[in-house]
Amino acid sequence: MANHESLVPLKMLLFSFHATNTIILSFLPLYLEYKELSETEIGWVLAIGPLASIFAQPFWGYMSDKFKTVKYVLLVCVIGLLIFSTIFFQMNGLIAIMLMGAVFYFFTTPIGGLGDSLAQRRADEVGISFGSIRTWGSVGFAISSLVIGGILTKYGVQYMIWPYLLFGFIALLVVLRIKDVKVESDPVKLKDVGILMKNKSFLFFLLAIIFLSVTHRTNDSFIGLYISELGGSAGLVGLGWFVGVMTEAIVFATAGLWYRKFHPLIFVMGAGILYSIRWFIYGTATDPMFIIGLQFLHGLTFGVFYLAALDFVTRLIPNILQSTGHLVYYAVFFGISGIIGSLGGGAIMDHFNGGTLYHLLGFVSLIGTAAILIYHVMFSRNRAVSQ
Repeated sequence: MANHESLVPLKMLLFSFHATNTIILSFLPLYLEYKELSETEIGWVLAIGPLASIFAQPFWGYMSDKFKTVKYVLLVCVIGLLIFSTIFFQMNGLIAIMLMGAVFYFFTTPIGGLGDSLAQRRADEVGISFGSIRTWGSVGFAISSLVIGGILTKYGVQYMIWPYLLFGFIALLVVLRIKDVKVESDPVKLKDVGILMKNKSFLFFLLAIIFLSVTHRTNDSFIGLYISELGGSAGLVGLGWFVGVMTEAIVFATAGLWYRKFHPLIFVMGAGILYSIRWFIYGTATDPMFIIGLQFLHGLTFGVFYLAALDFVTRLIPNILQSTGHLVYYAVFFGISGIIGSLGGGAIMDHFNGGTLYHLLGFVSLIGTAAILIYHVMFSRNRAVSQ
C-alpha cells in the first residue's frame, strides 16, 4: 500500500507537466499566428523545440544515469521551465522567439521523457503496468486542453502564459515529493554510452519508427491550424485534443488487460495501419467537427504506438543506460521527427492546404508500417539464429 501511495506525487507530476504541455502543443501555433507569423515561420519556431530536444534529451538522460537520480534532474528542468517560459512569452519577432525558444525547450523537452522513464522503472518495482501511471499524464493533457481552450476562446490566446505558469508551479511542488528510482549499478560513464550506439537492434528500430513518428509530430504541430483553416475556434481545438487524449488515457489505463497478448512490434504495426487510415480520412474533412468526431483514433494510434515502442526500447537497452536510452528514443520520436514534421508541414500548409498535408501523411504512414514489418522479420530471424 505504501508503495502505491508513493506513486501519487509521480502521477501528479505527469498530470501537471502534461497540462502545461497541452498548452504549448495545442495553442502555441495559434499564439504565433496572433503574433502575425506566417505558417512557414510558425513551422520554423515549432521546429526549434524538437531541435533542442535532440541535444537536451540525451544530455539530461546521461546526467540522470551518471548521478543516479531522476528526481533532481527533473527539479532542475522544472525550474528552468518556469524561468525561461516567462521570458519566451515576452519575445516578439521571429529571431527573438526562436533564440529564446531554444533555451526554453532545452529545459522543458526532457521532462516528459524523464517522467516516463521514472514511471516505467517505478512500475517495474511495484509490479503494475506502466500505463496505469502514464494515464495521469494523458488526463492532465485532456483536462487542460478542454478548460484552457474555453478560457482562451473567451479571453484571447495572448493570455496562455498564465495557465501555463499555474500548472508549472504545481509541477514544481510535486516534483519535490516524488520518490527517486533506486539504481544499484555503478554510475554510468561517458564511454558506456558507446554501448548504446553500437546496439544495432536499437538503432535500426529508431530508424524504422521515424516514418510513423514524423506523421504523428506533424499532426501535433498543425492540427490546430487545420481546424482553424476549416473554420474552428481555439475552443474547438481544445475540444479536439480533449477527445483524443481522453481515449489515449483509456488505452494507457487498460493496458494491463490487453497489452501482453501480443509482441510489442505487432501493436506498433497495428497502430501504423490505423495512423494511415486516420490521416487519409482527415484529409477529406470539410468541417472541423468531422476532425473532432474522429479524434478518438488518437488513443488507438499514439496510445498503442507509444506504449509498445517504449516497452520494446526498454527490452533492447541495458539497465545501466535506461534513462539515456529512453531519452534517445524520446529525441527521435519528438526531436528529429518533430523537426521534419514542423518544417515540412509548415511549407505544405503554406503552399497547398491541410487536406494535401494529411493525404501525404497517410502515404508516409504506410511506408512506416512496412518498415516496422521488415524490422520485425529481421529481428525475429536474428533472435532465432542467436538461439
